[in-house]
Amino acid sequence: MSRLAVKVISFALAAFGAPIVTLAQTAAPAASPPPVATAPFDYYVMTLSWAPGFCDLGGQETSSPECAAGSGDGFVVHGLWPDNDYRPNPEACQGQDASPADLAEEHGVYPNDSLAAYEYRKHGTCTGLSAHDYFATVRNVRARLTIPPTLKAPQQQLHLSPDDIEQAFIAANPNLRPDNMAVTCSNGELMDVRFCIAKDLSSYAICRKVARHSCQRGSIAVAPVR
Repeated sequence: MSRLAVKVISFALAAFGAPIVTLAQTAAPAASPPPVATAPFDYYVMTLSWAPGFCDLGGQETSSPECAAGSGDGFVVHGLWPDNDYRPNPEACQGQDASPADLAEEHGVYPNDSLAAYEYRKHGTCTGLSAHDYFATVRNVRARLTIPPTLKAPQQQLHLSPDDIEQAFIAANPNLRPDNMAVTCSNGELMDVRFCIAKDLSSYAICRKVARHSCQRGSIAVAPVR
């Protein structure tokens, strides 16, 4: 069955009230769920960047730690973004910057504190959550997503279709469907995988706007970890 057919079936099931299995059932959730966002938006987009691809395509110049030889980093958190289906996506809303204490609690979620601070300023402020609660939300969502074994830390370059990558994530995360995600590429390399999450964190969200921007190449390179 083609990817388009799968997405059409998924949309039809959603439209006729098919049950949506909760995101929490994909893996054990964190000890206590973070507060639900209060600002108006439709769903979150959790973006996991493929660190080797990011580094190959200019990230090396940023001196970010995931680009260092021996880092072993594969998928890393790029961001958790409030998104809308039909309205402009909110960015850079009013709010205080993340404090050093907030960033200290965040360690281990983002590749570095500079990215964490930037992501809260640009996206986290638009959730209505404090930096503390926003970073807890990012940690909670990341903990529920399982990386497919073949994509955890490849030692040699892989050549896969975007559909292959999508299906690997679907197999590793039983509740995930094609209309909940996108695989993106740049210059023939894997860049990131994006997952749409309900605002209350209870389930994956249907996000046609995100899903239709998946990479359309027949095959892309998945660079090995460093």
